[in-house]
Amino acid sequence: MNQPYFIVHDEKDSVGVAVKEIKAGETVEGWVMSNDATITITAKQDIKVGHKIALNDIATEAKIIKYNISIGKVVAPITKGEHVHTHNLKTTRW
Repeated sequence: MNQPYFIVHDEKDSVGVAVKEIKAGETVEGWVMSNDATITITAKQDIKVGHKIALNDIATEAKIIKYNISIGKVVAPITKGEHVHTHNLKTTRW
């Protein structure tokens, strides 16, 4: 595999973290650290380095899982390949 565009910390995570800029419409590969798997996703929006990409469709009120723990709750439906951020995720921190 070439250098990944995003990293998934645990196979149970619902998001990956961009380690390269991702442009809308690009089909990019990500690396799952926990099992050394590769995931391919087509991005729905631009995603900046450090921001999250949805690995699957996620319904409103569902938990977002990162590092195999809940980091927040979905406040607007998310589709696979979408940017996951404050517009569709309410963090558990506040």
